Amino acid sequence: MLTACGVAATPVRRAGELDDVDAIVIPGGESTTMSKLAVDFGMFEPLQKRVVDGMPAYGSCAGMIMLAAQLLDGRPDQRSLGALDITVRRNAFGRQIDSFESDVDIEGAGTFHAVFIRAPWVERVGDGVEVLGRVSGGTHNGRIVAVRQRNVLATAFHPELTGDLRVHRLFVDMARRAKSTEG
Repeated sequence: MLTACGVAATPVRRAGELDDVDAIVIPGGESTTMSKLAVDFGMFEPLQKRVVDGMPAYGSCAGMIMLAAQLLDGRPDQRSLGALDITVRRNAFGRQIDSFESDVDIEGAGTFHAVFIRAPWVERVGDGVEVLGRVSGGTHNGRIVAVRQRNVLATAFHPELTGDLRVHRLFVDMARRAKSTEG
């Protein structure tokens, strides 16, 4: 998706590789495993420092959980980066079998057909957090599923599964603006 947006994308697996990137995407997956592996491989603290210091970051689904300041329903040893002043509930929409699709109105991107897979939702936003999207209609109407704070963007859904580049373009534009104001 990032390549389709006109930027070079490279995997980051080791702390030293963080120095080679201007921004980072934390994808979906299993957030407790991601947290554990980030700690075990020495990635957690360097990643946290870079993001808290202003490196643009985008997290989808489990990535949103990783970026949050506070987690609900997480494991006691699960850590998050604290890059977004939000409280996130893990697996808020239910189990895998409860996965669904819904339209979400995203500020700056329009109506987006979103895919939710064992997704979180945002229960609390702090000062400085901009709510960009909520579920439209259905039993989950109004749930917060897209937020931004400074150079950090997060969605509870997986935009990469739709082929629609608008959310990724929003992030790329954020990262480019951040890069142009460095100095």
